[in-house]
Formats: sequence, structure tokens, C-alpha cells
Amino acid sequence: MVGTAHRNTGVEGVEGGVGLTALMVAAARAIETHRHDSLARDVYAEHFVLAAPASAGWPVRIRQVPDGDANPLWGRFARYFGLRTRVLDDFLLRSAHMRGARQVVLLGAGLDSRAFRLDWPSGCVVFEIDREGVLEFKHKVLDGLSAAPKAARVPIPVDLRADWVTALTDAGFDTAAPSVWLAEGLLFYLPNAAETYLIEAIDRLSAGGSALAFEVKLDKDLLEYRDSPLYTATKHQIGIDLLNLFAREPRPDSAGDLAGKGWSTSVHTPFDFTHRHGRGPLPEENDALAGNRWVFADKPRP
Repeated sequence: MVGTAHRNTGVEGVEGGVGLTALMVAAARAIETHRHDSLARDVYAEHFVLAAPASAGWPVRIRQVPDGDANPLWGRFARYFGLRTRVLDDFLLRSAHMRGARQVVLLGAGLDSRAFRLDWPSGCVVFEIDREGVLEFKHKVLDGLSAAPKAARVPIPVDLRADWVTALTDAGFDTAAPSVWLAEGLLFYLPNAAETYLIEAIDRLSAGGSALAFEVKLDKDLLEYRDSPLYTATKHQIGIDLLNLFAREPRPDSAGDLAGKGWSTSVHTPFDFTHRHGRGPLPEENDALAGNRWVFADKPRP
């Protein structure tokens, strides 16, 4: 396990708060990777988990979980993240290969390794926006693995509550070229105003032919599910109180706002994709996933 100051460089970026959730998702991706019926493979995920003291003892294979898939966190919740990874992988690659988008913007990139593990077409540039500490930790782990990206990769160390638009354009983002945007597991941590600004900025920066995917929660009252097995298991097993991290104010209708700006949008439950792929979470009583929606939007070409 990690024990030296040298190997802990940047680890503070993922050791608490929302940063710690990036490690949780990495552990879920590692578990998904090693399943016999895996929906998505991320060979880097377990290395992130094992490199951080806060998560070094977490499972990275389902057989390391005593109650296996019956465990609400490492079974059902981890499978949710595996399904989400697959669906959004497909969306990004479809946008790049079929729609011709050569700029990929990962908002709140966390420990996302898509620049390294997906087969991007020639000429793709992947912009990764996140806090400096998170990106520093990711760089340390990937450099230690001698990992090489499969597209030009541009990390942008900036908090999304700061002026990330200027940072992105200064880094070479071309507002005249089609782009594909991803906000995975991000918006429900942001204040209402920050989400509204982000959606408006994406619309302003996106040329015709661009695409966007993001995840939202439509629950009227998040505390209605405070006793959900997903929330309680996450809090008691790894110390992450998601309800304390989520912004609880009423959420804006971002899908509706985009539609009003001329984008075509579609809104899906995760369970739609469980049925499509034949595996993943299904609805249950007192379900913390009941309000989750995955939104896909396309900006028409002129």
C-alpha cells in the first residue's frame, strides 16, 4: 500500500469530500472490469484505489466482498457505475466516430481514464477539467504505470465554480468546431446557479453538430431516501455521506433549457439501459436511484 510522501503526491485531492467519491467510482469500475459479464473495462481503476490511503483497503473485485452482489454498495451501486460507464463510453465514441466531434470535454473529470482506454479516431483532443489536486493524483498514478493516452490529452486544473470557460479556451478549445461534452456524476454536487451557468456556457461554446451527456437527480426531496440501502451502505462502509455532499436546493430543468435553445434532448432512467444491456440495477423499494436521469442532447448543425 502507499506509504511514502513521494507516492502520496496530490493524494489530498481525493482524500475527502467529493474527491473521495472519485475513488468510490474507481473501485466500482475496477469491480466491473473483473466481472465475467463486464459491461466496461478500466484497467487503471484499481490502481487509483490502491494508491490512495483512504481507499487502499476497498475491494477491487466482487469476490473480495463477503456478501458479493447482495452488498448494496459494492454490488448494486457498483453495477450502476459500471452500466453508466458503458453507456457514456458508447455515447462519446459514437459522437467522435459517427458525428465527427474531435474535441471531447470531460467536466469534473475525476479519475476518468477514457483518454487512455478508449479507441479515439485520429485528431481527437480530450480536455479534462477538474481541481488541481485530483488531476495531480491521477497523473502520479498513470505516470507510474507508464500509461499513454490514445488521443491528445489536455488537463485543465480549475474548479468548475471558477472561470473554467477561460481556462478551456486558453488551452486551445475551438468554439468553431463540433465538440462532445460529458458531465458524469457532477451536477448534483453543484449549486443550482453553477449548473445553470455550466449549461449556458456549454451552449455558448458549442458549434453545431456538438453533443452533451449529463446526469441529474429529479428527486423533489433527497432526504426521502435517506434510509436507502445505497446511501446507508456507502456511509457506513466507506464513510461517504452522499446526502451531505449533494446540493439539496431545487434543481434547474437543464434538459428543458437546452431544448429551448434548439438542442434535441432525450431523458432516460438507468433502468432503461439495464433492460437494453441485460444487466445492471432494477428498481426496488426505497430506491436512491429512482430520481436519477441520464440526459443526452445534440445541437443541430446550421
